[in-house]
Amino acid sequence: MPSQPSKILETFDNPNRERDYTIQIRIPEFTCLCPKTGQPDFAVLYLDYVPEASCLELKALKNYIWSFRNEGAFHEAVTNQILNDFIAACAPRFMRLRAEFNVRGGVYTQVVVEHRAPNWVAPQLVQLP
Repeated sequence: MPSQPSKILETFDNPNRERDYTIQIRIPEFTCLCPKTGQPDFAVLYLDYVPEASCLELKALKNYIWSFRNEGAFHEAVTNQILNDFIAACAPRFMRLRAEFNVRGGVYTQVVVEHRAPNWVAPQLVQLP
């Protein structure tokens, strides 16, 4: 049976819970509808997160993203909703979602939202010579 859009996000156990590491996901085909005009809005989503106990499963993530295709949403609202749903699904140590929407009427929109778990401290960046 072919995949269908779905708001259900699945996870799997973090295979290296003892270590901070970053998962980076690029989603180049996000679409939703402008709530004012009904015209499609297109965006590239960039998700960076440091998992805690679980990680987002990619097939479910694709179906989740697909579920917005026929929904009207302002850029700011949909970006925050997606981040909130991701946090609810996997409770990461850190998560950042950047949504870069394509031009509409000569205007580009970029929305960046973040989450930090309480008591999580980002590791220091190592500068190599």
